[in-house]
Amino acid sequence: MSVILVVDDERLQRDIIKTILDEEGYETYTAPSGEEALKTAKKYNPDVILADLKMGGMDGIELLESVQKYFATSTMIIVTAHGTISSAVEAMKKGAFDYLTKPLSKDSLLMTVRRAVERTELLKENLHLQKELYDRFRIEGIIGNSGKMQEAVKIMKKVSDSSATVLIRGESGTGKELAARAIHYNSSRRSKPFTALNCASIPENLFESELFGYEPGSFTGATSRKIGMIELTNNGTLFLDEIGDLPLLMQAKILRVLQDKEIRRLGGKYPIKVDVRIITATNKDIEKELAKGNFREDLYYRLRVVVIELPMLRDRKNDIPGLVQFFLNRYNLEFGKRIKGVDSAAIKALVDYDWPGNIRQLESVIERAVILCDTDTIALRDIKSELRLSERSGSFDFDLPEGGINFEELEKDILKKSMLRANGVMAKAAKLLGMSYKTFWYRWEKLNSDHPDSRDEALDQEDSN
Repeated sequence: MSVILVVDDERLQRDIIKTILDEEGYETYTAPSGEEALKTAKKYNPDVILADLKMGGMDGIELLESVQKYFATSTMIIVTAHGTISSAVEAMKKGAFDYLTKPLSKDSLLMTVRRAVERTELLKENLHLQKELYDRFRIEGIIGNSGKMQEAVKIMKKVSDSSATVLIRGESGTGKELAARAIHYNSSRRSKPFTALNCASIPENLFESELFGYEPGSFTGATSRKIGMIELTNNGTLFLDEIGDLPLLMQAKILRVLQDKEIRRLGGKYPIKVDVRIITATNKDIEKELAKGNFREDLYYRLRVVVIELPMLRDRKNDIPGLVQFFLNRYNLEFGKRIKGVDSAAIKALVDYDWPGNIRQLESVIERAVILCDTDTIALRDIKSELRLSERSGSFDFDLPEGGINFEELEKDILKKSMLRANGVMAKAAKLLGMSYKTFWYRWEKLNSDHPDSRDEALDQEDSN
């Protein structure tokens, strides 16, 4: 039942409104002044406050300011006479939801209150979702007792509520996006958008339109305006993963965003001011890319104001039992299972394994085990095949033939094994070999042009070994 507070210094007016709202099923309270209204609101936390604009002592505008300060989810409706409508409009500019004019119409009153209740419900739902996100990504909840992980968490806590750019470094699967989200949801920007973009997955010719948007007619096929990711993320956080794959032309444009805090849509005439915090991540050695001329030095130093190094899972094995329990709880809830734990032999196997895919791989192994486990405890048999497959797919060993090497066949073999390790995901396979997606795709198509189904054949052949 929604709670309504009616505030008016005229008793008859209060009683009439209360009667109408009570008959509609609302839980209604009244107050004769702004001062009394605050006391009543503190006690009952109303969903909607219906307040007269002109009252002795604290008027409706002053009450509105106090409500906004102390009752974040209460929605305020102003009641005014015809002669003071301009003041009511001013109140709406300051945050009032709507206004009603005297004498009140029952239908208008009920319709406006109903809409105000709906707004309050949305506000409460939004706050609940924000709390869930904060709980999920709170820095204190990041699992890690190793020295390197604790150092990373310490830096994240310090940098969260600043606007400093952050560069997160670590192998694929170490949790770089999780760290970026934790920084965002522990900052004052937490209620604003968080947008993640993988630079390795965007074709070079689409980068500018994706990030900056475009105006109608700016190029063939641009029939309507598109708002880019940076503009959509205004006042929030933009996470650019695999920043080492950002094309040089776009590097210059990102640098301009950082320096001037403005963008220009493709085909746009005027700059648009933006306030976006940028967090980047990479598993590449950017210093080597600088030496090769593949990355701008000025952008690099703007991005690495704060650097966070995420350790590989094989370097923090004492964290594995805690991570296993965390993923077990998550997938128990998701799949409706009641698995109590993991037996000691399975835990030992998980701790002893080298985890080339880091935390992401561990999560995948536990997810699969939860799905397939038929008992209340995950045993070694539930994970053994997964660990063996990972060890096998991570190997790039080959026999050196006595008659010499066929480099084309060798390259084909390496490409196939990288695709196997990447579970058929070409972008990931390219990263494993330190190649761009375009180069990997070109070599794959060239070497396998006579076998269009070679990707599946590679996986099937390795599985049969």
